[in-house]
Amino acid sequence: VPAGRTAGFSELVEPPQGIPGDDTALNGIRLHCTRGNSQKNTHVVESQSGSWGSWSEPLWCPGTSFLVAFCLRVEPFTFPGDNTGVNNVRFRCSDGVELEGPGLNWGDYGEWSNSCPKGVCGLQTKIQKPRGLRDDTALNDIRIFCCAS
Repeated sequence: VPAGRTAGFSELVEPPQGIPGDDTALNGIRLHCTRGNSQKNTHVVESQSGSWGSWSEPLWCPGTSFLVAFCLRVEPFTFPGDNTGVNNVRFRCSDGVELEGPGLNWGDYGEWSNSCPKGVCGLQTKIQKPRGLRDDTALNDIRIFCCAS
């Protein structure tokens, strides 16, 4: 994997809370950059995350391929209801392989983001801060930044 490009990702996921719990589902995403050919020697890129759940093991693009695009699984807003926002993410690798995270299966996947021909080098998240009420959503959107070279 060329230096600085991300080749894997992991998710911060809160499992279903049942009734009367408050589900937040996907709380965060980490991008993993490999150094050399080892997936053990990685740098991690993380934007702001929610505060619930636990981190999954990373999923990796095969060989020397790298992350180039994503799409989000989003549950539509309901009132009244237990809203979650983003529930899962898929990333596409430069070789066309698609990786789906271990998030929850509520909602539907939207359109794929624009592709980063030289790979993904950054991440920004949109997080709802804990409100102290009964309906937190945590992660609501992400933006990726493409490598310049």
